[in-house]
Amino acid sequence: MITSELIYSVSQLNREAKRLLATHFMSVRVEGEVSNFSAPSSGHWYFTLKDAQAQVRCAMFRGQQQRLGFRPGNGDLVIANAQVSLYEPRGDYQLVVDHMEQAGDGALRQAFERLKNKLLKEGLFDESRKQTIPLIPKKIGVITSASGAAIHDILTVLQRRFPAIPVLIFPVSVQGESAKFEICAALQQANQQAEMDVIILARGGGSLEDLWAFNEEMVARAIVASEIPVISGVGHEVDFSIADFVADLRAATPSAAAEHAVPHQSEWLSGFKFMENQLIEKLRRQLNLQQQRLSWLNKSLHRQHPGEKLQRNAQRLDELEQRLNKSIKQTFTQGQQQLALNSQKLKQFQPTDKILQHRQKLVYSQQRLQRAMQLKLSTLKQQQIGVSQTLHAVSPLATLDRGYAIVQHQGSQKIVKSITDIAENDLLDIRLAKGRIVSQVKSVIHD
Repeated sequence: MITSELIYSVSQLNREAKRLLATHFMSVRVEGEVSNFSAPSSGHWYFTLKDAQAQVRCAMFRGQQQRLGFRPGNGDLVIANAQVSLYEPRGDYQLVVDHMEQAGDGALRQAFERLKNKLLKEGLFDESRKQTIPLIPKKIGVITSASGAAIHDILTVLQRRFPAIPVLIFPVSVQGESAKFEICAALQQANQQAEMDVIILARGGGSLEDLWAFNEEMVARAIVASEIPVISGVGHEVDFSIADFVADLRAATPSAAAEHAVPHQSEWLSGFKFMENQLIEKLRRQLNLQQQRLSWLNKSLHRQHPGEKLQRNAQRLDELEQRLNKSIKQTFTQGQQQLALNSQKLKQFQPTDKILQHRQKLVYSQQRLQRAMQLKLSTLKQQQIGVSQTLHAVSPLATLDRGYAIVQHQGSQKIVKSITDIAENDLLDIRLAKGRIVSQVKSVIHD
């Protein structure tokens, strides 16, 4: 029996099927796991997207790959933008992928890298803007979950290393949608209280999704805005978060963050003991040096004391008096000798008149000599009295006898010369002609 029904060739059928698929599915987004991935020398990628119940062949040509920031591999979960098509030579239904992005953890990693690069360009990771962690904080703030293992580890380390430092805990959620808001609020509250020297921001390990609250931009900016240094201890040693990069110090774990926050008290006690011994030794050397200097000053003061000068001048005066007396006696002796010689000559010639004249002259000379001697003695005594009075007048002791006093700072013995040298409540040592007075300054009056 002959019919007029249209009969398709295989190639016609595949072509029509391809057209229908392309017309009906202009563009689709499909999520699935990559398998059977291959990249032949042509540069095109061929793979299969699958889920638990089905799979579909996919192709991504080389020209579309340049816009991707990653190379897919077997097991990756991706979201593909594609056109539904059919490969005519084999009649295989397939997706022609023009774009692809990672799904699940992969999408989070892309978001992580985008935010990381953004904050890096802003300079928020620069070491120059990070604050120094105090050597011995007066108080430590801890922002973490109140029920997690992290708080137990932190408190255990702090108790072991430096139990005297108080700790203030700010309990927050460390995962979930509300975690980022609670963390930001806790950082703001800690800065408002301004009681702490350092803040530990921590949580235990987990997946990237579990740790995501510490990769939020608002949390990163809250850490940067903190006027109190922040130590981040998020996850395990291999985990890195945005909070780690912007924090003033990154610790591998919560326990490590606690170790960075405080020193070990035994190390500081040993250091204090060493410094104490050094200080004692330095003070001992300084005391010996000052004692030697004081001894030298005492000797120097003793040599310059007015009493010493008066004693030396009095000794010199006595010496001059002795020399004068010796000179007078010598002159008198010579005069007697000369008189005897002249008398002897007179006896030889017996000139009566000459003798009488010479006797009168001798008496007159003796009288002049005696007057000269007395005048010389009186002059020397007056000089002696004048020198003594002059020395006594310039002596500080004479000044004290006239009612004056020498005022010194008690302890330093520094002499007070002006009203600007003293202040209220200073202790003064007041030396009088006889005795001393210790007084305290009640007020200072500037004339």
